[in-house]
Amino acid sequence: MYDICGERSDGKVLNCPFPTPSVKPDDHFSAKIQSLCPTISGNVCCTETQFDTLRAQVQQAIPLLVGCPACLRNFLNLFCELSCSPNQSLFINVTSISEVNGNLTVDGIEYYVTDDFGERLYDSCKDVKFGTMNTRAIDFVGGGANNFKEWFAFIGQKAPPGFPGSPYAIDFKSTTPDSSKMVPMNVSAYSCGDTSLGCSCGDCPLAPGCSSSEPPSPPKKESCLIRIGPLKVKCLDFSVAILYIILVSAFLGWASFNRTRERRAAASTEPLLRSMDEVETGSTEIQKDGKVETRPEKLWVGPGSKAAEEKHFFDSHLAPFYRIEQLILATSPDPKNDKRHSIVTDDNIQLLFEIQKKVDGIRANYSGSTVSLTDICLKPLGDDCATQSVLQYFKMDPENYDDYGGVDHAEYCFQHYTTADTCMSAFKAPLDPSTALGGFSGNNYSEASAFVVTYPVNNAIDEAGNGKAVAWEKAFIRLVEDELLSMVQSSNLTLSYSSESSIEEELKRESTADIITIAVSYVVMFAYVSVTLGDAPHLSTFFISSKVLLGLSGVVLVMLSVLGSVGFFSAVGVKSTLIIMEVIPFLVLAVGVDNMCILVHAVKRQSIELPIEDRISNALLEVGPSITLASLSEILAFAVGSFIPMPACRVFSMFAALAVLLDFLLQVTAFVALIVFDCRRAEDNRIDCFPCIKVPSSPGASNEGIYQRRPGLLARYMKEVHAPILGLWPVKIVVIAIFVAFALASVALCPRIESGLEQQVVLPRDSYLQSCILSQGYFSNISEYLRIGPPLYFVVKDYNYSLESRHTNQLCSISHCDSNSLLNEVSRASLVPESSYIAKPAASWLDDFLVWLSPEAFGCCRKFMNGTYCPPDDQPPCCSPDEFSCGFGGVCKDCTTCFLHSDLVNDRPSTAQFREKLPWFLSALPSADCAKGGHGAYTSSVDLNGYENGVIRASEFRTYHTPVNKQGDYVNALRAAREFTTRVSDSLKIEIFPYSVFYIFFEQYLDIWRIALINIAIALGAIFIKLSTVEDTVLCTFNPLDCVLMQLLVFSNHFTCFGDDCCGFNGRNGNFGYSTKCSFRCQPNNYFALDKAVAVEGDRVSHGDRGQRAKEALSTMGASVFSDHRGLSNCGRTLLYDRKNKLLPQNEEIINKSSIQDANFLGFV
Repeated sequence: MYDICGERSDGKVLNCPFPTPSVKPDDHFSAKIQSLCPTISGNVCCTETQFDTLRAQVQQAIPLLVGCPACLRNFLNLFCELSCSPNQSLFINVTSISEVNGNLTVDGIEYYVTDDFGERLYDSCKDVKFGTMNTRAIDFVGGGANNFKEWFAFIGQKAPPGFPGSPYAIDFKSTTPDSSKMVPMNVSAYSCGDTSLGCSCGDCPLAPGCSSSEPPSPPKKESCLIRIGPLKVKCLDFSVAILYIILVSAFLGWASFNRTRERRAAASTEPLLRSMDEVETGSTEIQKDGKVETRPEKLWVGPGSKAAEEKHFFDSHLAPFYRIEQLILATSPDPKNDKRHSIVTDDNIQLLFEIQKKVDGIRANYSGSTVSLTDICLKPLGDDCATQSVLQYFKMDPENYDDYGGVDHAEYCFQHYTTADTCMSAFKAPLDPSTALGGFSGNNYSEASAFVVTYPVNNAIDEAGNGKAVAWEKAFIRLVEDELLSMVQSSNLTLSYSSESSIEEELKRESTADIITIAVSYVVMFAYVSVTLGDAPHLSTFFISSKVLLGLSGVVLVMLSVLGSVGFFSAVGVKSTLIIMEVIPFLVLAVGVDNMCILVHAVKRQSIELPIEDRISNALLEVGPSITLASLSEILAFAVGSFIPMPACRVFSMFAALAVLLDFLLQVTAFVALIVFDCRRAEDNRIDCFPCIKVPSSPGASNEGIYQRRPGLLARYMKEVHAPILGLWPVKIVVIAIFVAFALASVALCPRIESGLEQQVVLPRDSYLQSCILSQGYFSNISEYLRIGPPLYFVVKDYNYSLESRHTNQLCSISHCDSNSLLNEVSRASLVPESSYIAKPAASWLDDFLVWLSPEAFGCCRKFMNGTYCPPDDQPPCCSPDEFSCGFGGVCKDCTTCFLHSDLVNDRPSTAQFREKLPWFLSALPSADCAKGGHGAYTSSVDLNGYENGVIRASEFRTYHTPVNKQGDYVNALRAAREFTTRVSDSLKIEIFPYSVFYIFFEQYLDIWRIALINIAIALGAIFIKLSTVEDTVLCTFNPLDCVLMQLLVFSNHFTCFGDDCCGFNGRNGNFGYSTKCSFRCQPNNYFALDKAVAVEGDRVSHGDRGQRAKEALSTMGASVFSDHRGLSNCGRTLLYDRKNKLLPQNEEIINKSSIQDANFLGFV
């Protein structure tokens, strides 16, 4: 095949089919051949024009393979032997010819190559990485071949005009016909582990220096198991069961012994009479914070967060992660088998073109200017937006759809998106189909059931810089809701959608969405208070005995305490949150009204013969300590919540602590005075709500029912049924046994609780991010359809690129790089994605820069004679944009490579060379002649500020996480990334940290259990100290223990059985439930202690017997606590279930269940 006899319509030359003896090249031609084909010496079977054509063709593959010299050498030898070998006739047979412009040209050949060469060629190249695309180089030069035969078949395809590839068919064969004298080509092939042409561990995992560096095996979650016959039981569960048996046995033994001793001593035991002198009370302090914050990152992450600091460093030194606007179109499931059909059809792609036309037509108004998508979108390589859509395979132009071949072309591009020019996107970069399709398995892109359309939009660090983007996003959402949803519905598809500002906008909308629900809950609470405080034994006295005005006054006091808390924190300039604005008024109302009910009921229990002042005094003596302890417990528990790192929870706790403190002060001062006024009103027969109207007393009528409250149904039940039954010893034993069983079961369930907070929970129920008429919701579709995870960046601080430093080899992954370098470790970790959560090797600007500098990549780093940058031959000014085919010569004919091998030190540039050429690389456009140009792919990967001194302050290496669908996946991905970078940083002595856009929201869950335990411990200690200094009974002092057990029981059972996650809000619930439980215990316990030494009140005498005192305390305080605390609080909380936001109903559900189980515990244990 000597010389060129013609060319195709696309400019590709065709060889002559005539046999010609090899010729001896001149010295200049021989030197050129040796530079590319060192295995060919002496005579050659090609002209200089043929050789230049060969050089131009392999030039496109050299930048992809030069990182592994052995692979590149084997690849070049394959084509050098084909084009110029003097023994060409021994292994090449022309099988077909064609006539072009009157000349005969080669149209097909057979190329005999041994299997040994093919296998060694493939083995040396199969793991070589193409960092820019986070994929294998063979996906580009071999069509994703899985063996050498597939690679040869890909290379041998005859490319249609305008497509890349061979201009004639090449049939690779390994055996020659028996009668033929032909011999298969079998030049030496180098192993990628060859020390003379060594590749990096990332490109050659089997290299000698890398064989010991096995990828980390996924951690085995070995749980301790005990086999009992055919059953396997966890050690923790088995230990808890054994402990339960021991405790119950010990308790039964103690109970039996104690019961016998009490019976023996019963005959000689007399009641012990004592008098109560005084009850001490205590005080506490509170902390601060308060205004309205809706930005998610400010609600979830504190300023001292490590993730927040890393995000700030990334945004300020590199570039903020782009904003995401997204559409997900999916097919509806088949009603017969619930399977979804492929979405890749002509009609659906045409629909996508119509949708794209409407999106392109969006015009938003921002400060009087018009904003379109092209004004704000990410444009990495020119004037076209980097939209991630299957329409990119048609250059985003509907006119190309039929010209390119419709659906067949799209399916062709799914497999050849890296190699076919017609599959290149409009923004001049390959589009990975996994980013534009969803709902497929493996690489079966044609089976995809969803189109994923993503519009990356430029982001700014400050809010003001995103004004145009936010305005366009609002118009985008309006377009979807007004027009696109109906278009999709008519095609029997579903549509979910989101913009970068969607969550923030939905949180703002939520602030006014539940006003009616909250107002109704306040009205119900007020009505309940009025009924509970009042007493109407006779219908004729109802208007006098009711307490509507007193209840209203109490509610006003509660609201004043809330306003005081909000006002104080607003005065000191602390921002509030929507949860605070909506929930704290209700929460303090529920807590504050409890104490009011107890005060009023205590006054009603006093003798009417006593003056009103004495009745108030006796009531405060009876319930004042309980109210004080309850309030102090709640204040302390909420104050402890200020230690929670999550700003939304911390600020909530501070507001609540101050509000409860103010509410308590108003209750023991103003509300007591209001009770006095109300009692005098009732004694004077004045109508409630209209005290100016006085009702004359009926002759002979008794007003006793007005002033003296008769026991209600619940109180009679407590005294006559509940307390006597609970006083039986067998019942006591059963109750204690059941409680201990539940407590120990809770301990066993704790390890099963997952940490996290689903994003759907914090949004309104009717949000389009959660659900819409035509789909199951954006978040659900993200989990179901996306097959690629969030981008993951490994950020390197203070990279010293000087020749004297080892940092370069400690980071890169091409030849001569350290086997344990950062990028080699990333590649190794990507082999075990189930534990590392790293999906692919990292895209490395450093590797591509070193390859771009390499003399072997002769089409990349080039310079004019005056030393300025010379672009590749297929770019202006070397090639005009309107030229169909670019030849050699013109203004770039004298361009030379930047360096010779002798100019480099171990293939590494000097400090000055690195400093000079790095800006060239970052400005170089990638093209077919040099795919390693850094512009677009690495424009924002390197911080060039101050790099002239030899240190790059910040640079990043990009890869992807595996798909993360659950909260646990996000948390585990963050944990795995941090553990990985910590290990590598310690090994290399280089500061490295991982960054992904979701880290800032999930960092709190890394140590949520530690925070929860610390909060519980602090609350436990604070309340224990408070009780030990205020109470004079050991029983109440040790109440925190059973409070902790009760909270453990409620929370562990709820989280495990109902699938809720542990998060900062549930830490707030823990503090609230803990405080209320301690306060509820102390109310009957304080009454129990009061009765311990016989309190004489009228005709009631309580003896010192413990059982009798327990019955008296339960009968008197049990009904009040149960009805006032539980009925009132749960009544209002139940109404919150109707709120549009899921977070608060879910948390109130947890508190309700805690309250119900607490009431049961209070009534029995």
